[in-house]
Amino acid sequence: MDNYRKAYIFAFKALGDFGVTIAVPAVVAALAGKWLDTKFASSPKYTIILFTIAFVLTILIVVRKVKRYGKEYQELIK
Repeated sequence: MDNYRKAYIFAFKALGDFGVTIAVPAVVAALAGKWLDTKFASSPKYTIILFTIAFVLTILIVVRKVKRYGKEYQELIK
């Protein structure tokens, strides 16, 4: 039963971490892009640029975290 508890804790930790990793850059890009577009009257230009940057950074961060969580999972099931 203890192994199940560890697995559930691991799963919820990973789920929360990935959720934050995906949501935060998107929200920051949306808010900053809207503010920049309003300030410089360039409607979707900065929002699109910042969303693209946020998307690329999110992919890089997620790949790194998948590798790290994969190693942690292998240690957990031993």
